[in-house]
Amino acid sequence: MTTQVIVLNGGSSSGKSGLVRCLQAVLPDPWLSAAIDAFVDSLPASLRLGDAGIGFADDGAVHVGPAFRDLEAAWREGVAAMARAGARVVVDDVFLGGTESQERWRTALAGLDVLWVGVRCAGEVAAAREIARGDRPGGMAAAQAESVHRGVVYDLEVDTTHTESLDCARIIAARVG
Repeated sequence: MTTQVIVLNGGSSSGKSGLVRCLQAVLPDPWLSAAIDAFVDSLPASLRLGDAGIGFADDGAVHVGPAFRDLEAAWREGVAAMARAGARVVVDDVFLGGTESQERWRTALAGLDVLWVGVRCAGEVAAAREIARGDRPGGMAAAQAESVHRGVVYDLEVDTTHTESLDCARIIAARVG
């Protein structure tokens, strides 16, 4: 079967966004990017405050509410619809719920050929990237470095701690059918 969707899961500042850009450059066919950050940025301001949407605590903790979950489910179904319509898609996500998050994607992507990729990065390296970025609450990267992988089953894992995004992308591209 031909891979239709690549799902990248990793903590904040693990290098997923750079990896997506590198994948788009090395894969022979066009691939669309579907990033959780872009989804969050598309939310109205009212869902970035309060209990219904998504909130980021000063210590880096992330809290999600029911309105966020409903819209996130619709977004996942939209990503799946694009793949079913013939687009190849690279998903850049953070599985805050570990296995539960993966199961929600499995349900949405049922019937599609998916390559599940874990993007690992040592917590201290991700934390340094987080500081350099300056656009995330401190502590998010370190808190998510391992927790997002708990119980998640991958076809392939890459580690961006000491490996460049382009090299990781080439490893992933070699597995794409």
